Amino acid sequence: MQKVTTFLMFDGKAEEAMKLYTSLFKDSAIISISRYEAKEAGTEGTVRHATFTIHGQTFMCIDSSVMHAFTFTPAMSLYVNCETEDEIDTLFEKLSQDGEVLMPLNSYPFSEKFVWINDRYGVSWQLSFAQK
Repeated sequence: MQKVTTFLMFDGKAEEAMKLYTSLFKDSAIISISRYEAKEAGTEGTVRHATFTIHGQTFMCIDSSVMHAFTFTPAMSLYVNCETEDEIDTLFEKLSQDGEVLMPLNSYPFSEKFVWINDRYGVSWQLSFAQK
């Protein structure tokens, strides 16, 4: 069991986000989902708690039953070391769709090809490709 697990709080899009993330990385799957039922605090059918893996790493998420004055911030991001240029290009295309580019896909002193984005759900991703 993984000792430290990233926990993502969404506002109604947790399942949609999990499906996107698990479709983009090998060795990824939705492990479990429990849903809010009628007359519970959250919207019926949304995610009360879920566990999923991205490339073998475990994550948890929820659809919050409470509206908050905060959401995701780029100060905390998921950093992905891409193995090929095709991988970084594909991830950039899929994760940036309807999102926001924080640093454009380009060559930087620290990475041959790098991009920093917020996806459509507000989750921040740093994608890096460096030839070995």
